[in-house]
Amino acid sequence: MLCARAAGTPDHRNKTIDTQHTREGTIDTIRPLALLAAAFILSACGGDSSGPSADPPEASGGYEAGDTAQRIAAESIIVDGHIDVPYRLKIRPADVSEATDGGDFDYPRAVAGHLNAPFMSIYTPPELEAEGRSKEVADELIDRVEAIVAESPEKFAIATSVSDVRRHFEEGLISLPLGMENGSPIEGDLDNLRHFYDRGVRYITLAHSLSNHISDSSYDDNRVWNGLSDFGKTLVGELNRQGIIIDISHVSDDAFWQVMDLSAVPAIASHSSARHFTPGFERNMSDEMIQRLAAEGGIIMINFGSSFLTVEARGYSDRRNDFVREAREANPELDPRVARQQFRAEFDAKHGPYPYASLDDVLDHIDHTVELAGIEAVGIGSDYDGVGDSLPVGLKDVASYPVLVQGLLDRGYSEADIRLLLGENLLRVWSEVETYAAEAAE
Repeated sequence: MLCARAAGTPDHRNKTIDTQHTREGTIDTIRPLALLAAAFILSACGGDSSGPSADPPEASGGYEAGDTAQRIAAESIIVDGHIDVPYRLKIRPADVSEATDGGDFDYPRAVAGHLNAPFMSIYTPPELEAEGRSKEVADELIDRVEAIVAESPEKFAIATSVSDVRRHFEEGLISLPLGMENGSPIEGDLDNLRHFYDRGVRYITLAHSLSNHISDSSYDDNRVWNGLSDFGKTLVGELNRQGIIIDISHVSDDAFWQVMDLSAVPAIASHSSARHFTPGFERNMSDEMIQRLAAEGGIIMINFGSSFLTVEARGYSDRRNDFVREAREANPELDPRVARQQFRAEFDAKHGPYPYASLDDVLDHIDHTVELAGIEAVGIGSDYDGVGDSLPVGLKDVASYPVLVQGLLDRGYSEADIRLLLGENLLRVWSEVETYAAEAAE
């Protein structure tokens, strides 16, 4: 992620490190926070515990976009529900208004991919909640997005409404709406919710890889609340009234069902995929959850990380994570960063290269969702800059959306349906949330 075509970050993101192992075998949560920055950089260069460490296959895999696909991409508003640029820049500053050596997003590649509205992920590592630093870090990341716009106003603009996104599209600007990944920065104070609304946040992922004061996490065996906390249940209504979209990616199944019962407006899964293809992986959504989300008007935005897409990649990641964790526990004297690299390499040497997913696997998730719930229930939530080089063949960075469009055309999707999937579905949900909040304020 942070190195040019770096070999791997974890499937839920290696923003947190060290020794708490969960049911999926994918979480490394921090204990010594001082190691965070170094370990995050290392993880992006092949040292994490979940992403691939072997060289990825040729990026395009032979996939190409024809003239029709390019035209549709250029004429459509493309919204990506989750791109981790802010935290990437926190760890390794870069000028994304120009071509960058690392990462999955920069302005030239976004223009090539006709990307119009990438939600910038305002991610706070879950361990910061106990330290009381979540709000501080979230504000810092928002500052970084604002700096991108201030330094390149002819290229980017903050978007806080659907009308902003549509206006920026007409003006040839790339909108940068904000989505907060992890609700910890709210800190149990509804005044903070208003603070982040005023700063531009328009969706909030209730939890991340640990259960927090709002919700249990799909990654955390410690189910503190059996779903949502009392504050979390109150927060659902306040998010509705404030005009902030609720994002159920990362929350436990129980929390999801409670949100569905409590929310007066549609919710989203900003970067999740279908559990049908990864049985037992709670971070993805079951068929019943996808259908309920859609019945309430919400959408699932498909995550591009390979281990979200195929059971082969999921299993490989889990087995390697278990191997690395056990080897590190048996060798506590080793520097954790060096040990992680060493044991990953040992595993790969024994078990072969990482089984990358492909464009076709992404299309399978889209097809499955459409069959379950209709075309209006699906969108794009790539997790670019968040899943490193576990990205599928054919969709390696933000220049790749026309290839996705070509794949949809090849599978028989109409131009109108493709436009819904690319962005109009998300804009419809956002509009409904805006309308409810406006009426509630009257």
